[in-house]
Amino acid sequence: MPDASHPVRTLILGAAGRDFHNFNVVYRDDPDTRVVAFTAAQIPGISNRPYPASLAGPLYPNGVPILDEIDLDAICRRDSIERVVFAYSDVPHATVMHAASRALSAGADFVLLGPDRTMLTAPLPVIAISSVRTGCGKSQVGRWLSRRLRARNLNVGVLRHPMPYGDLARQSVQRFANRADLADADCTIEEREEYEPHIEAGGVIYAGVDYEAIVTAAADAADLILWEGGNNDFPFVAPDLHIVLVDALRPDQLTSHHPGETVLRMADVVVVAKANAAQPGDAERMADAARRIAGDVPIVQGASLVRLDAPQDVNGKRALIVEDGPTITHGGMPHGAGYNVVRSLGNAIIVDPRESASPLVRDVYDRYPHIGPVLPAIGYDAAQRGALADTINASAADVVVAATPVDIAAILDLNKPVVRAHYDYADRGEPTLSAPTLGAIVDQFLDERKL
Repeated sequence: MPDASHPVRTLILGAAGRDFHNFNVVYRDDPDTRVVAFTAAQIPGISNRPYPASLAGPLYPNGVPILDEIDLDAICRRDSIERVVFAYSDVPHATVMHAASRALSAGADFVLLGPDRTMLTAPLPVIAISSVRTGCGKSQVGRWLSRRLRARNLNVGVLRHPMPYGDLARQSVQRFANRADLADADCTIEEREEYEPHIEAGGVIYAGVDYEAIVTAAADAADLILWEGGNNDFPFVAPDLHIVLVDALRPDQLTSHHPGETVLRMADVVVVAKANAAQPGDAERMADAARRIAGDVPIVQGASLVRLDAPQDVNGKRALIVEDGPTITHGGMPHGAGYNVVRSLGNAIIVDPRESASPLVRDVYDRYPHIGPVLPAIGYDAAQRGALADTINASAADVVVAATPVDIAAILDLNKPVVRAHYDYADRGEPTLSAPTLGAIVDQFLDERKL
């Protein structure tokens, strides 16, 4: 058994989110554990910085190093690692087991921490939105639900899954109420994709690193917490109503990725998202498949409604399409809402961004060869933002269609007009006793809680 004289030497595999949370709530103050390092994957440029001592606690006066996961085997052997904790999301099940094999071959245990050990308890009701994959439409549902809650005169604290890609100590607890807050925090494009739409809709966002402090901050100002997950992770806060999305356009990915299958099995209600864009019968087949996994919970259909600000400025033109970044990259989608709405116009010519891709952007296409003729809105740092602008400016396009939730015209120096594409959630159909809608389920929950 471990003891304080020989704490278990532990390595946490992560991507600047779940890894830090698991450390904070399970290992930070545990004298029987010594976290030797974190490793970083998925997100470029987040390794080779420390998890700061100010967040790591008294057992870690020098903080905790963050290394590159590519060196996992060597780190385990060099640092006599006894326990490897896998702590990031939206990866194929086989990827998890390949990491396990590398850890086990070096002699270490391989661990997945579960919801009961890692979920915080909030002092007020919590609605959580999760999904089986990145890009199912959580943000759309989050915005729709936030508006619905505020229409009942509720103060809503929206908690976002962490994206601390910069100064971790400074990002311990973050609150975003306006665009100035985003600028002050030097938010990446990826962060802005999640935060800007809520702010535009009148919401307040909480995020950061230390979610115990974040929950406390939100609870002091809110009547209800709305957890909007990242990737396909399960919530950091125990939900009273857990809404899980599946994607009608990806029927083969209900149980293909970790921890999306876990999330689906945890659901209180399942939403078959984008049902309006699926082939006839596909949404119903998706619902049947989800029911076999999720059990006896309500399964509803939702629509994703897409519109262009000025379709007349796109039709008949050469259009370069910028899509939501993570949905297109590690989310595995070849294209998104922007591509679909431009194609629906009938006369627009889609310009392939590869023809003008700068070296950093070309690296993204090489890493994710599934991407179609669209440009993912990369922007984890200034160099990537510059590469994004260079690719757009050097293209033969007449107009840019921005289907990322970020107002890229406000943050990039572009030489082309930008037409924004917006996509919003809507219930599909009218509620009945046998077939409720998400709106009816949420309203019933609020009534039962007397909110």
